[in-house]
Amino acid sequence: MTRKGKEVVILTSPNHNSAEEEEGGFDHSKINGRSFPSFPSFSSRNASSKYDFVKVKVWLGENADHCYVLSRFLLSRMLTVTKIPNHVAIKIALELKKLLIDNSLLDVSQSDLEANLFKLMERRGYGEEYINRYKMMTRFHHQRVPLVILVCGTACVGKSTIATQLAQRLNLPNVLQTDMVYELLRTSTDAPLASTPVWAREFSSSEELITEFCRECRIVHKGLAGDLKKAMKDGKPIIIEGIHLDPSIYLMDEENKLPVKMPEKCETNIVSVNLDDDPARQMENNSVSGNNTENSNCTTGYLTSEEGKPVNLVNKVVDSQESIDKAGSILDNKGETVKDLEGDRKTSVSLKSGPEPIIIPIVLKMAEFDHKALLEEWISTRSFSDKHPDEDKDRLITNLKIIQDYLCSFKSQGLTVANISATTFPQTLDWLHGHLLQSIEEGISSVSSENGRQPAQN
Repeated sequence: MTRKGKEVVILTSPNHNSAEEEEGGFDHSKINGRSFPSFPSFSSRNASSKYDFVKVKVWLGENADHCYVLSRFLLSRMLTVTKIPNHVAIKIALELKKLLIDNSLLDVSQSDLEANLFKLMERRGYGEEYINRYKMMTRFHHQRVPLVILVCGTACVGKSTIATQLAQRLNLPNVLQTDMVYELLRTSTDAPLASTPVWAREFSSSEELITEFCRECRIVHKGLAGDLKKAMKDGKPIIIEGIHLDPSIYLMDEENKLPVKMPEKCETNIVSVNLDDDPARQMENNSVSGNNTENSNCTTGYLTSEEGKPVNLVNKVVDSQESIDKAGSILDNKGETVKDLEGDRKTSVSLKSGPEPIIIPIVLKMAEFDHKALLEEWISTRSFSDKHPDEDKDRLITNLKIIQDYLCSFKSQGLTVANISATTFPQTLDWLHGHLLQSIEEGISSVSSENGRQPAQN
């Protein structure tokens, strides 16, 4: 039975320390005067607590038709999404569980649970800003808005590390790697993919290299079609990382030549995270540059104009797309038609049902000197390095730079380009975390506004 209106008055006690429960500072056999079976004491390194052996049911809906058992772990992960440090999130979750059990609130409504949680957050100094983020992410999960995060870039720029860290911070379970998809398609299907990476081959011009790169990106996108379809249908978030990511494939609707919805505020997307300088000054410069360029950049690239008409892309991207279409003829000789591939390029739009997906592309790059040093070390350990003399390593690095320049060219269309540096990696991660939260908030706000307009159109 639901116990409504059971908000607990939280008193600050000088002897209150959430760590005591885990370190065995008091009698573990009693909670709120009631006897419980004795359990072995846990060291401070063990995240378990005696309160984990008592279930708290949280009831949902006005009529309390459904309930779930409160999980301290899941709650702490949700708090981490709001940018609360992990160790603090664990303490807040434990304090909430202790508060409910000590006050005999073993059945509590969702609203009362959140009311007590927000009080604990405020008491630790995580007030309105963090509470609003919590509410926003709750709405995001309830609305089941599809989310696709693309982490693009060439080799050795930290794509896998960034993707994994963002997945952990945002509590997103699905991270796909294009390298794995590429190998599966190459070895298990008739897809026209070479064993030698595209950047390790010789091309007569940079345009030919980009054409081949985009062709392979389209094939890899076809291999991802099943996962994208499921994400769109079920409203699940997904992170895709790897070198075989051409942002234009995931953003453009080939049938209508209209862009998939991206976060509305241009100043969020056009910012390049320059972390080579002081982080605090860099953040300030980003906000200033975003405001100054809002009017000029909102009318180009993948964003629509105020009249809702599609806008022109820069010449370089248009040329590359034309090159992709021409390259499609190569697939005809391999038993695969251009028509099939073009249909797969619509996957991110045509296969979705329900709310329109939020697609957030991020391009990672690194300072040229640092990137070259990492690439030289990486190339020396690769299997194809034995096939190429030392003088060809410069060509490999040049090819990778051409691909990187192509990916970074999408910055003019509103994509985020983040500069990665080992000395400022935590600041980069924090900025990207905040950027994704802001983009998600703008995405679900647009979904809510569209839902609000639908009755008026009927």
